[in-house]
Amino acid sequence: MELQMNWIAVLCAAVSALIIGVIWYHPKVMGTVWMQESGMTEEKIKGANLAKLFGMTFLFALMISLIINMLTIHQWGALGMIGGDVKQALPSYTAFMNDYGMKFRTFKHGALHGFMSGVLLALPLIGTNALYERRSAKYILIHGGYWMVCFTVMGGILCSMP
Repeated sequence: MELQMNWIAVLCAAVSALIIGVIWYHPKVMGTVWMQESGMTEEKIKGANLAKLFGMTFLFALMISLIINMLTIHQWGALGMIGGDVKQALPSYTAFMNDYGMKFRTFKHGALHGFMSGVLLALPLIGTNALYERRSAKYILIHGGYWMVCFTVMGGILCSMP
């Protein structure tokens, strides 16, 4: 069994971050508090280049989706252990992939690893930057919470779409 990148899953996971963002930062969810905590105004929002904003957001989400894919699917670790070249692998790699190639490939499992990545990777990154910018705990929790939810959903999507 050769491990293949599922580009449809990668794209779906990236799109999910945009959809979650539309909901998360809506004024009736976290949007109003986010605007207060970040100093954002309606005028600044209206003056944005939306094509650039959403284009770059999607590009970044795509990049994140690629790494979440590696963090949530254990079989990528096995591929890394052999140096990434299946043709050079020992027979034990093939035996491992035949036994475990599709194990732990569920939404629930991917969501767990995505959530752990959000808590242990995204939240500290957001928190560190926010501390130096003298941002509030609310600010950290709003953005960190968004990325924890995104990583959770992204992990679930990526892990459940073989």
